[in-house]
Amino acid sequence: MSEIKKNINSIKEKLNLHTSKVEEKIRMVAVSKGQDQSKIREAFDSGQYIFGENYLQEAINKQEALTDLSIEWHFIGPIQSNKCKLIAESFSWVQSIDRIKVANKLNDSLKNHASLNICLQVNISNEDSKSGVKINEIDSLAKYINDSDKLILRGLMAIPSNTSDEEILRNEYKQLKVIYEDLKKNYSSVDTLSMGMSNDYLLAIENGANLVRIGSKIFGKRT
Repeated sequence: MSEIKKNINSIKEKLNLHTSKVEEKIRMVAVSKGQDQSKIREAFDSGQYIFGENYLQEAINKQEALTDLSIEWHFIGPIQSNKCKLIAESFSWVQSIDRIKVANKLNDSLKNHASLNICLQVNISNEDSKSGVKINEIDSLAKYINDSDKLILRGLMAIPSNTSDEEILRNEYKQLKVIYEDLKKNYSSVDTLSMGMSNDYLLAIENGANLVRIGSKIFGKRT
């Protein structure tokens, strides 16, 4: 058995254990930035079908080489306005929306295409250097996306503080879970709380995540 398949099986066993406790399926995005197409194909053959990419041109090159695979592609990186059309046409999910301008450009780019699933990226750690919508701006951005004809509001995504302090991380995750539950009450399409990465995905799940983004724990360290 390959190392990638072993890693995927190990992670999914842990996810299934938590799923049995909360009765809600916990999904995994394999973060494949910096990985070549052969590793993505290997992960797909091991039962992983959701992949997340941060860089548009790198992602498009991989998509063109992997058209024979039924992959659900998520864009999870910062978005430049001039890239919105290609992102809208190339992905089924965008997890990193943090402003109305980008949401509007994505929506306008989809006139002849299917709808696009959207997560709002929240700056839960309130760091000036980090992408993400401020907590007090979530409601207006969520309403704008919900009112768009081609965008489907699915939930929230966050990258927490860059710290190994579990108490800080736990508090940020708990805060986001409260915001997510409020959003669910207002919008029937909301069903996704994307938080947790290779180093903290189990902590994130314990605090409400139902979608985790894992890279190095699947593919190993990028060289």
